[in-house]
Amino acid sequence: MLGRPFLALGLLLCGLSAVEFVFAALDATVSDENWQGFLMSAVMSGLIGSGLVSAFWSAAQDRRFDLRSGFILTALSWTVFPLMASLPFFLSDLDISLTDAVFETISGVTTTGSTILTDLDHLDPMLLLWRSVLQWIGGVGIILMAILMMPFLRIGGMQLFQLESSSKESTLHTRPATLIRDIAALYVMLTLLCAAAYALAGMSAFDAINHALTTLSTGGYSTHDASLGYFGDARVYWVAIIFMIAGALPFMAYLKTFSGEARAFFHDPQTPLFIAFLAAVSFTGALFLPEDAGPNSFTRVALHVVSVTTTTGFAAEDYQYWGAGFVGLFFALTFVGGCAGSTSGAVKIYRFQLLALYATAHLRRLHSPSIVQTQTYGGVTLDRDIGLSVLAFLSLFVGAFSLGGLALTLTGLDLVTALSASATALCNVGPGLGEIIGPAGNFTTMSDTAKWMLTGLMLLGRLELFALLVLFDPYFWR
Repeated sequence: MLGRPFLALGLLLCGLSAVEFVFAALDATVSDENWQGFLMSAVMSGLIGSGLVSAFWSAAQDRRFDLRSGFILTALSWTVFPLMASLPFFLSDLDISLTDAVFETISGVTTTGSTILTDLDHLDPMLLLWRSVLQWIGGVGIILMAILMMPFLRIGGMQLFQLESSSKESTLHTRPATLIRDIAALYVMLTLLCAAAYALAGMSAFDAINHALTTLSTGGYSTHDASLGYFGDARVYWVAIIFMIAGALPFMAYLKTFSGEARAFFHDPQTPLFIAFLAAVSFTGALFLPEDAGPNSFTRVALHVVSVTTTTGFAAEDYQYWGAGFVGLFFALTFVGGCAGSTSGAVKIYRFQLLALYATAHLRRLHSPSIVQTQTYGGVTLDRDIGLSVLAFLSLFVGAFSLGGLALTLTGLDLVTALSASATALCNVGPGLGEIIGPAGNFTTMSDTAKWMLTGLMLLGRLELFALLVLFDPYFWR
């Protein structure tokens, strides 16, 4: 029964090997700088992957896939795959440590976007494309995990989004194979549209492709040290805004729309609030932007509000110079996130909505103890299990953020840097606050201990906490 997760991991590593072989060929043709590293990585990934497939092939005959297998597969996929995918960085001419290579890769696959690399403008283009592809793969993996795995694992209220809860009138096919095919096709289509829009906005073909890969995945890796500020063009900013929002919307709503449910986005309780929230914060922020901050106030504020809220992490300038109020605003936005079933991280809109519903119900019970209340969300009746799941997630989230910040201060970081680093890693956002890891900095000067802590927090946040922590419970293995 437990052989199926290892069989799936083997197939995943074989797929990684095939992609690395393609990059080896491209690098040998285009830049001839790091093709040996890609080739060696492909061979190692292929050997391990094929070995797992051979060892556990008999598990393919076992159709059972229980809760324990789901947790193991989720944890294996998001730990072993990034470790193997870090080899092209480690074996390249970047001359970076294994710690830095793993940090960069985990940050990419989890679509966090924190980086230890500098001088991106002169980096081997195939390495730039590799880190963009890692974010793109991580983005579609996150969508599939959120739709197929997280409701099954009943983590943090995600059971609300089980496929069975779709309306009976829906014409959407919910078989896993069909769903995976449709999501992949949609993801590719949106990425191509984003790349075309960037090209029309003035980007080169290479920049357009890379930024499209990291915009839809809400990852935020750029091909330039100045991120989107390198282009300084409002057209580029608005393409980024539109497609960052597109990546943070529920992908099931896209599929329902294409299957004939024209009002699928309006029927999803997350989407209207999410869009209204982004618009309200952007307009309000533009009103309070200092007069000496320059022109295009709404565009600049909206870009950074959308970037941080959707956990993308693109930046066009250092917004810390806008004043203390904006520093506090962007720190708060770090925790918000997009919709369930999207590529974004953090707490996510639906959990705030559920928290408000349960808080309101509790408030009413205080003054009317005998009141009978039936809470619903998106047409689903809320039960005690969902409420406990959400509250447990939020409690553990706050605890992980606080302990992470405390642990980082012990490595010598100041309190602002430590807390913002803990938040940006756990929420998979990217840039933090302060001189070191702010929008104009990066994580290269941090100690190896701090980087491994942040790597763990990135994985913990991406796997919705419980999917990873449950493996440390002795009762899980009994």
